[in-house]
Amino acid sequence: MLVVLAVVTGCSTISKNSPAPTAADFPGIAGVLTQHAIGVDHIVSGDAGCDDVEIARTAIGFDASGLDQVTPVRVRIYIFRNRATYERLRSTIDTCAAAFVTDPETYESVDTSPYVVAGQGPWAPRFRDAIRAAISEAAGTGG
Repeated sequence: MLVVLAVVTGCSTISKNSPAPTAADFPGIAGVLTQHAIGVDHIVSGDAGCDDVEIARTAIGFDASGLDQVTPVRVRIYIFRNRATYERLRSTIDTCAAAFVTDPETYESVDTSPYVVAGQGPWAPRFRDAIRAAISEAAGTGG
């Protein structure tokens, strides 16, 4: 009986810590960001920050703050269908960012296939680390 209990508990622990097999949609991403103490507000679907129609289809803009990022910052997440699309379009995000970034020296981005999160920085260190951790968790196996 104790052996069965140990095996079930061990499997339960592994499954809780294992990445999701598929990438999360935006509500799932927002939930993971919240679990990492990042607040999400003023969500706008299609807010790419630039006039690129193809990128706008993948983009969601939102204000984020939390941890050591006291002042909310506008960030955009680009959610690609799969790793192949991410790899094909990843470089266009930096080009798009030129339209909304006011200081290229402090531009921030975090990416883990199939997502890119980008915005005007500088972002506070714990905030940046939490976004990176949340995005990695939400990405699952990366699309």
